[in-house]
Amino acid sequence: MISVTRLNGRQFVLNAELIRTIEENPDTIITLVSGEHLVVREASKEIVRRVIEYNRHLRRLSTPA
Repeated sequence: MISVTRLNGRQFVLNAELIRTIEENPDTIITLVSGEHLVVREASKEIVRRVIEYNRHLRRLSTPA
């Protein structure tokens, strides 16, 4: 899960595994696998960075100790 911010300033948590595409035009639009579109304040590069960090976190959790 990653935290993102709507244009009105309200933060919410998004399941990163449901992201299909991210585009900037000029607002950042996240399209989910369901076809739903979300407009957020963060730049696409920042969202990609958060998704990568989220996936790294998941891999650390699944690695046997």
